[in-house]
Amino acid sequence: MSSPSSANCNRQRPLTAPLTLLLATACGLSVANVYYAAPMLDEIAHDLGVTPALIGGIITATQVGYGLGLIGIVPLGDLIPPGRLVLIQGLTAAAALVAAALSPSWGWLLGSLFLVGLSSVIVQTLVACAAGWAAPAERGRVVGQVTSGVVIGILCARIIAGLLTDMIGWRAVYLASAVLTAGMALALARILPPGRRNEASLSYPALVFSTLSLYRTNPVLRRRGLLAFLIFAMFNVLWAPLVLPLSTAPFSLSHTEVGLFGLAGVAGAMGAGRAGIWADQGDTRRTTILSFVLTLVAWALMAALPFSLWFLMAGILLLDFAIQAIHVTSQSLIFASGAEARSRLVGAYMVFYSLGSACGAFASTLVYAHGGWTSVCLLGTGLGLAGLTLAYFDKSETR
Repeated sequence: MSSPSSANCNRQRPLTAPLTLLLATACGLSVANVYYAAPMLDEIAHDLGVTPALIGGIITATQVGYGLGLIGIVPLGDLIPPGRLVLIQGLTAAAALVAAALSPSWGWLLGSLFLVGLSSVIVQTLVACAAGWAAPAERGRVVGQVTSGVVIGILCARIIAGLLTDMIGWRAVYLASAVLTAGMALALARILPPGRRNEASLSYPALVFSTLSLYRTNPVLRRRGLLAFLIFAMFNVLWAPLVLPLSTAPFSLSHTEVGLFGLAGVAGAMGAGRAGIWADQGDTRRTTILSFVLTLVAWALMAALPFSLWFLMAGILLLDFAIQAIHVTSQSLIFASGAEARSRLVGAYMVFYSLGSACGAFASTLVYAHGGWTSVCLLGTGLGLAGLTLAYFDKSETR
């Protein structure tokens, strides 16, 4: 069976560099919605009267919604034309962002951000589309470029959120994002091809069931999904509590200044685009092992935070480079393992990402509340060691 989103996605014209850049930008704008809260956690907690130990629940609620969207919405990319699906998701996300901006209470905000996460899986619809659009010999490179847009969007979200929070408050961040998200959805609906419905398409329940069955039938998905859980748990172990030590003595940085630390992560993410080329060349195991080693170096550097912001920035750069390299390598392997179900594969894979992000955010703010920044770094180091052990002893990839 051929799927509209993978087999028919823009086969009429080549995937040019400007179109790849457009997809990467759209992915960055969409995924940023999931991450705006991180540098604003203290401000939101103060405004809504939430204790620091519980404030990480904002990120957890968003990631839980995102995880459900990966299973319940992303597989529709193998059933519904991508332009129509992106339009529905984008307008829903914009409405949820407006609701978050107007939140009168903690419960209202959690519910709104749950819906934001649920509808922000536009990213995976576009990544699957790009993977099907690209020629097989350059799929890793294209996935790497589009995914770089995702990671850059995540990190730039912190810069934008910090700046706007200092200028006009955290609610303005969500209102501005609602406008951008709606505009993005309307633009993509016109640019992405209409596709055509395959007469042999699965029903929606069968589509979801077939997505879940991939965990049983696809060993590459299982192996790489577990690594995705670990790397994105590490990602949020760093970013979820970072505003807390930086906004208090001895640093007492503003939200704008905290957000600017995302620039170090952007540099790391851009450098990791090279990982897609390594994946095309077959160096997947070597890339994964070396990347996990870099995560351990990064946590060692960031443990010096009470004494040096320069070590923190160096650690952020290395950690985001390593996470991006592993993520791009994993996606290249997974897409190659099932051309007929790319939307379902990316949805199933990214469930591990969402679970890891949610667990990392919740655990890190809880650990920070009880043991400070040193405990956060120990938690991140433990995750890195677990990933390195799994990658080293996995002999299924020869290089």
